[in-house]
Amino acid sequence: MALDDLYREVILDHYAHPRNRGRLDPADLTVEGANPLCGDELVLSVRLEGDRVAAARFEGRGCSISQASASMLTEAITGKSVEEVRGLIGAFKAMMRGADPADALGDLAALQGVRKFPVRIKCATLAWVALEQGLDERAAGRPPARATTETEPA
Repeated sequence: MALDDLYREVILDHYAHPRNRGRLDPADLTVEGANPLCGDELVLSVRLEGDRVAAARFEGRGCSISQASASMLTEAITGKSVEEVRGLIGAFKAMMRGADPADALGDLAALQGVRKFPVRIKCATLAWVALEQGLDERAAGRPPARATTETEPA
């Protein structure tokens, strides 16, 4: 299967059949994210058990790429430690900036096809930017602020 076909198949499947849609109540981390460039929005909630992600959910509206990426994120981080999640965020963002996909990304590597459409990179990184900011705010003991892709490099 060609990379472009895999890209389309994975994104369309996650968009049509989103995994982990909804909100967690209670949640240890809830963060809103927005991509002002196109209007995509989401709310990501995470429940922790100790230092591990026990569950992750998202709600939102937007393009197939932003919604598929959020769906894939919730699957990828469940069961991982916060440190592993931070590593995954870094690897995903590096891939979106042009780095070869790290082995740890697994199926998320299918989203590297988004790089062919630079204006859509912020759609793919929206959930990841929101999660990273939410983790940073939680670690600092601050309430979560609305995350935005506005300050992310294109």
